[in-house]
Amino acid sequence: MAGILGKKIGMTQIWDEQGVRVPVTVIEAGPCPILKVCAKSLQLGFEPVNEKKVNSPVKGYFKKLNISPLKYIREIPKDIVTEFKAADVIKVDIFKPGDFVNVTGTSIGKGFQGGMKRWHWQGGPQTHGSTSHRRVGSMGSTTTPGRVWKGHHLPGHMGMHKVTTENLKVVQIDLENNLLLVEGSTPGHKNNYLIINTAKKKKSQAGIQKKISPTGKAKPRKK
Repeated sequence: MAGILGKKIGMTQIWDEQGVRVPVTVIEAGPCPILKVCAKSLQLGFEPVNEKKVNSPVKGYFKKLNISPLKYIREIPKDIVTEFKAADVIKVDIFKPGDFVNVTGTSIGKGFQGGMKRWHWQGGPQTHGSTSHRRVGSMGSTTTPGRVWKGHHLPGHMGMHKVTTENLKVVQIDLENNLLLVEGSTPGHKNNYLIINTAKKKKSQAGIQKKISPTGKAKPRKK
């Protein structure tokens, strides 16, 4: 496992070698100093913040580490093969084109929404005279249990949830500007903070071992 913290810059498009348009999300990933090394995880920090905006306990924590205060602090799984120590810096070059990553962030908030938008209700009759086009409708039993069933889909706050988009392919890396380009969309709006981890369900295309068949065509090695 390898991971880094970042911030969503926005979306754009690039063209591959075959001239196919590829939509990508641009992420400012790192550099992330290691604040603490735990048994199975690393505590990382991202994006410097003014000391005036940090309270005394947090300021003392960073002063002890001899690191400038950072705004976004999270823990990520640690690669047990690589040895880490505090004050080391993780950069975007931990990934390479062809890798697959999982991106975790907070989804866009949509405020208070009705049930048709929030839960995709079909709605009531659309005929003339109906007063139940978009209403809630039946709420459950009457005598027993005499209340609304727990977990019933109702209007309410929509969005602002922790969401993970899996198996996004790394297209390009700009080490000089700390930029990571992944194919597809990532959770949240612009300037949303993200956690980028190595994908668990899909391996890197660059790391797939192949063998040549008698016909001369390359085939993936069976597990």
